[in-house]
Amino acid sequence: MFEIIHPDGWQEPKGYANGIVAEGRQFYIAGQIGWNRDQVFESRDFIGQMEQALVNIVDVVKAAGGGVEHIVRLTWYVIDKGEYLARQREVGEAYRRVMGRHFPAMTMVVVQALVEDEALVEIEATAVLPAV
Repeated sequence: MFEIIHPDGWQEPKGYANGIVAEGRQFYIAGQIGWNRDQVFESRDFIGQMEQALVNIVDVVKAAGGGVEHIVRLTWYVIDKGEYLARQREVGEAYRRVMGRHFPAMTMVVVQALVEDEALVEIEATAVLPAV
């Protein structure tokens, strides 16, 4: 379904892929924040919100008939780079609880604010689902 691309001689990326070639139906998932299905924030903590945002992405992908393995790209928007960097171990643990050891191509952008005032992170995704 997909092939991870890693240029010869490049340092191995940690927690992401440099590139992915995929074949199938492209599926674009809107930015997800750390609230639950009822649009209620259960956590005011970065890790809790990050994990919930990833759960939300997986739920949307599953609703389309896919799974974690079909996610080929994540774009993260965070408002506090320092907290993200200081909590890398916890970020990795929470990520693996939701995504396992599946590491798509990723980008992180530090932003001044998100539309929802309580949101600490927003993550959008692209998945490639099998052809029907």
